[in-house]
Amino acid sequence: MRPKTGCHRSPALSGVLPRPGKVSRVTDDAPQPGKGRPTRSRKEAEAARKQVMKRPLTRREQMRRERERRSKTREKQIAALDGRGDEAYLPARDRGPVRALVRDYVDRRRSVAEYMLPILVVILVLSFIQNPTAVTVVFFLWTITILSTVLDEIWLVMGLKRELKKRFEPGQAKGATTYAVLRSTQLRRTRRPRPVIERGQPLADRY
Repeated sequence: MRPKTGCHRSPALSGVLPRPGKVSRVTDDAPQPGKGRPTRSRKEAEAARKQVMKRPLTRREQMRRERERRSKTREKQIAALDGRGDEAYLPARDRGPVRALVRDYVDRRRSVAEYMLPILVVILVLSFIQNPTAVTVVFFLWTITILSTVLDEIWLVMGLKRELKKRFEPGQAKGATTYAVLRSTQLRRTRRPRPVIERGQPLADRY
């Protein structure tokens, strides 16, 4: 007769193989991935994020941030000069209600000085013509241009001073006449800040 098998275990394996009833218990007691440490609170996560933000920037990062800052500032300055942005980003010489009034006062009228450059080009071309008539024309054209410009600028300054005296204190209008004369010598479409008033349009009540 053959001996019965399957009912006896080898003594060598009895200490290695788990009992059938113990398998699930061992599996349940095994540590799960991601567990075993406490979850950080919101306050701790915020503190960790701030600590990362306080990390010293490298030289390359500092240069990149500085370029971005300058680029944004330049865009705002260009928008302000074009009349589309905040006046706070205008150059220092163009800021303030006095300068705004001066610009409007100059831009609402036609000035002889703004056409002076094209006239000078014509005079220069005529001066190359070796002809007595051309020489006479150049002389009179040059004389009329200079006299007209001087008289027109005097008229501009006198009217501007009256307007400034009515609206501002004397100390506030320092440098306003020089600013007006320089602006009046530029062609209207090349002026910066860009004109915001039409020719002949009355000035605003307040600045």
